[in-house]
Amino acid sequence: MFKLLFKLGKWKITHYLPSNIKKCVIVAAPHTSNWDFMYGIGALKIMKLKMRFTIKKEWMRFPFKGLMSSLGALPIDRTAIKTGEKKGSVDAIADLFTNRDELCLMVTPEGTRARMEKWKTGFYYIALKAKVPIALGFLDYKTRTCGIYKIIYPTGDFKVDMKQIMDFYKNITAKHPQNFSVDVELAS
Repeated sequence: MFKLLFKLGKWKITHYLPSNIKKCVIVAAPHTSNWDFMYGIGALKIMKLKMRFTIKKEWMRFPFKGLMSSLGALPIDRTAIKTGEKKGSVDAIADLFTNRDELCLMVTPEGTRARMEKWKTGFYYIALKAKVPIALGFLDYKTRTCGIYKIIYPTGDFKVDMKQIMDFYKNITAKHPQNFSVDVELAS
């Protein structure tokens, strides 16, 4: 089905995740249309990557559990570890990498299809804590190309690392360009 979608839409996968990378956080950007999900999932299926994403554990109940599991959802329990203390989402998500030999975790740092000039940066801290690279996934509607272009190994120098990420995405054309922006603060 996805190969047919790509053929009819004249899309090409131009860059693949290197085969030696078994664990990573995949940034999925830009995200300005519901079509991004279809092409993104399609590209990952064609690349034979078993992509996963996180979701609140409450979504993993009837009637959504079957659908969410089949799409690759990983439930996150954000309840208190001990009285009065909550486990942060970054810690909980980074812990998912601990007991797995392979995990490609997709994150949409824009968080919405509307224009956001400030990205959510949890993906960076998840990768840093889990000691895994960040893979820059993209959909470029101008060239009808997609893939995983670049691998960033977080150094802990947030500004330097994020500038590399913003420099890459500023040249990608979204389906709705008026709704896409790199993080303005981190791009400079």
